[in-house]
Amino acid sequence: MIRLSLALVLGACLATTPVMSASAGDKPAAGTKTYELKYKFQPGETLRWEVEHRAKVRSTIQGTTQTADTLSLSVKVWKIDSVDEQGNAELVHSVESVDMRQKFDGRQEVRYNSQTDKTPPAGFDGVAKAVGVPLATLTLDPRGTVTKREEKYVQATPMQENVTLPLPEKAVAVGERWYMPADITVTLQQGGSKKIKARQRFRLEEVKDGVAAITIETQVLTPVNDPALEAQIVQSKANGTVRFDLDLGRVVGQESEVDEQVQGFQGPGSSLHYVTRLTEKLLPESAKTAFGPRANVLRQ
Repeated sequence: MIRLSLALVLGACLATTPVMSASAGDKPAAGTKTYELKYKFQPGETLRWEVEHRAKVRSTIQGTTQTADTLSLSVKVWKIDSVDEQGNAELVHSVESVDMRQKFDGRQEVRYNSQTDKTPPAGFDGVAKAVGVPLATLTLDPRGTVTKREEKYVQATPMQENVTLPLPEKAVAVGERWYMPADITVTLQQGGSKKIKARQRFRLEEVKDGVAAITIETQVLTPVNDPALEAQIVQSKANGTVRFDLDLGRVVGQESEVDEQVQGFQGPGSSLHYVTRLTEKLLPESAKTAFGPRANVLRQ
């Protein structure tokens, strides 16, 4: 099944533990140019990102194949209330609008557009209630760590602790890496849950025209030999590239893709093919919504 959680649609991001420094083996040679990556915000500014998420899951169980296809386009908003002398920013996180569809084999496609639909279809009530209202008040330090949070909207699937790209504690050179733990919780067939130890690996690939390209890779550290668990893990991975503007001090875009198959996740002969793509881009400050002509993408 597609994990179309409310947290994902409304823009939750990475994992929950403070970022680790770049490892000793990655230290640059003396004289190598390094870059300090820090978030920079101004009181009173409003930031908007257009977030597009596509997911397609094809599962085969006992000779029957089913496909689930989901597409969502949303506008994530941060309103910066204040910034202290250390660069810690207090902000309000919300989602301004959402346009989404969901299609399962043998069923009619379900669509919801918060700008045009007064009543959401069944299953989209939670999303509808969370659009256009404050979701949380956060204090974000210059490294991207949430140091304080106050939930304004109770979600069935809580937002993750970190809501943006975690940055290294020290200046880094092109080619350096840093890591952050990112445990994945899976549901066991016999009941209960289990945490799979994982981490996010970040690497500064290049800096061009003042924009840093940083790759992300999810690395699973706990050995997993159960296909039922592997099928859940692949839906929690994030592999892609984030673009960070060094002068502006913020993420201006990102792309993440996963395309993996799991055999035997529900008995012999069963298979699961999971394909997802997430893109995000910073909108001009004056933009209030990005749907307009782009909304036609969802109608095709």
